[in-house]
Amino acid sequence: MQTQRISSPHLKPPIQVTDIMKGVIYALIPGIAVMFWLYGWSFIINIFIAISSALIFEAIALYLRQRPVKIYLYDGSALLTAILIALAIPTLVPWWIVVLGSFFAIVMTKQLYGGLGYNVFNPAMVAYAILLISFPEQMSILWQNISNEGQSLNLIDSINFKFFNELPADISIDAITSATPLDSIKTILSSGAATVSELKSQSFDNNIYGVIAGSNVEWINLAFLAGGLWMIYTKLITWHIPVSMLLSLLICSLLLGYGIDSDLHPSPLFHLFTGASMLGAFFIATDPVSASTTPKGKIVFGAGIGCLIYAIRTWGGYPDAIAFAVILMNITVPVIDYYTQPRVYGHDK
Repeated sequence: MQTQRISSPHLKPPIQVTDIMKGVIYALIPGIAVMFWLYGWSFIINIFIAISSALIFEAIALYLRQRPVKIYLYDGSALLTAILIALAIPTLVPWWIVVLGSFFAIVMTKQLYGGLGYNVFNPAMVAYAILLISFPEQMSILWQNISNEGQSLNLIDSINFKFFNELPADISIDAITSATPLDSIKTILSSGAATVSELKSQSFDNNIYGVIAGSNVEWINLAFLAGGLWMIYTKLITWHIPVSMLLSLLICSLLLGYGIDSDLHPSPLFHLFTGASMLGAFFIATDPVSASTTPKGKIVFGAGIGCLIYAIRTWGGYPDAIAFAVILMNITVPVIDYYTQPRVYGHDK
């Protein structure tokens, strides 16, 4: 029997940056599909605006830096960053906020630091944090209502509102917007207006608590969880950061809140499946450039993010905390990697 002979080297070629970016984007598809189902056309418009503006800013920055535009433009990093920005910001924000987000991510956080591989912070999260601090009203109240009774906009109405701030005569802004379940529940619990058991009641505010984590929001997190598990299965990412982040968030919420008073603090499952928990654990915290790189360091990095998320959600001024937690832990990466270097083969630890 003849066998195929292949000359050396018999080594598997390293995965390319483009392949990694494509794999992550493919893994985002379930979450994108669920968000489109819930939010409608305004969400898709945000994605197109973010992608278009991000690619334009990337091309201009590369040209000014005298770098090969085509090679870096097609590596998929700017495309992925733009999608993450669109996933993070409210669906009904004006178009110029989306463009500003792309500018802060691509130009200020990525290209000014030297491009892909040199950025210290996660570009999408820096963009989100700057937008939230600079435009708190638009970034807080322009989330589309995704409850069962919420009105939705068709494609034409979404374009008119996003670009011209115009709504049909029979639709008011209050009818199509609402605070996120995480924001609403935090406000209700902190003010003493209701307890967790009352929030779970089907009769309270259109069942705002949902099944485990807020009206329909749990479906978004389940979709991102499915995509994240697929990335671990295909070895695009390792388990260290997602598992340590979610586990530390679960432990903190159990020991510091729910375990003390279950009527004043949401359950650990609520924290795991609300806000951007799954998106942050699998798609944001695992950024190969700004995250820790050593095996032990990844566990410390993820655990730190989980603890900070719970602390900011519970005692901070913002309902969700993925961006701030990731940015703060990005600062600590050099120290974490320095003290968690694995033992070199043949040398003492």
